[in-house]
Amino acid sequence: MSLHLLHIDSSARPGRAGEHPHGSQTRRLTHRFVSRWRQARPEDTVHYRDLGAVPPRPVTHAWIGAAFTPAAAHEPWMQGALDESDRLIAELLRADLIVIGAPLYNFGPPAPLKAWIDNVVRMDRTVSIDASRPEDPYRPLLADRPRSAIVLSSRGGSGYGPGEPLAGMNHLENSLRSALGFIGITDVREAVIEHEEHKDDARFAASVAAALQQVDRMVDALVVQRQAHQVLAPTA
Repeated sequence: MSLHLLHIDSSARPGRAGEHPHGSQTRRLTHRFVSRWRQARPEDTVHYRDLGAVPPRPVTHAWIGAAFTPAAAHEPWMQGALDESDRLIAELLRADLIVIGAPLYNFGPPAPLKAWIDNVVRMDRTVSIDASRPEDPYRPLLADRPRSAIVLSSRGGSGYGPGEPLAGMNHLENSLRSALGFIGITDVREAVIEHEEHKDDARFAASVAAALQQVDRMVDALVVQRQAHQVLAPTA
């Protein structure tokens, strides 16, 4: 059975580091992941969305009004307010594996990536509320089948990882884990390049090499995991 990948880049830099002047490190990592995946599983399909080049529209008053109005009561203008959100959600629903390039900008995600999150975390499309369970009302709607997310990030400096001195200032990986988990994607794996401000420093080169190796290991592990799942899955 073939799988479908959703490949998302969000860096403001259009090129890939290692290939283009001033290219993006996160684009380099996502390209590495998807290329290696395609080599291992050429039968799988990939949909690419470049949020850095084509940012989603941010949530507006009209979007909120349309999103929280029951479908049976929708007015004609509401479809236009939600059409982009519908497309982004359809891409996400189709995906078995989501590969996200996410640089750390001023302690959080790039604005286009935050806009993507705001468009895909949507009531009655990716999450629902069970009013009969006030103590635990939210129900993720993307827990219907196994999905994994790969978050590939880059940042200047170091010490922003879990348990490190600056972890409290890193609002990128945790926010993505929270948003994805809220809608049912709880298998989230990460790799990061640090020391971007030291391009000629051995620390940066070592961080790049380690992140690329980690990407390769993640691909290999996920390929084995998915193949084992398909072998064990019951046939109709």
